[in-house]
Amino acid sequence: MAILGWIMLGLIVGVVPKLLMPKHDVGGMIMTIALGIIGALIAGFLGRAFGWYGEEDPIASIIPVIGAMVVLLVYRRTAAS
Repeated sequence: MAILGWIMLGLIVGVVPKLLMPKHDVGGMIMTIALGIIGALIAGFLGRAFGWYGEEDPIASIIPVIGAMVVLLVYRRTAAS
């Protein structure tokens, strides 16, 4: 069930930056959403693997969001150059 939550968080985090910063990205909306989901999944898996939080900790919702934002930021920086 946690994986579905990470995917939903990644979807939301992928959509929000595209709406707030409507500049033209190389991949468009689909790529931005996919990167948000990938970042949330990576951060979620790493957080659980390293024991940073349990399944019901409040931070379990924050770490995947941070991961998704980092992946989106890295993508925008590398795609711009």
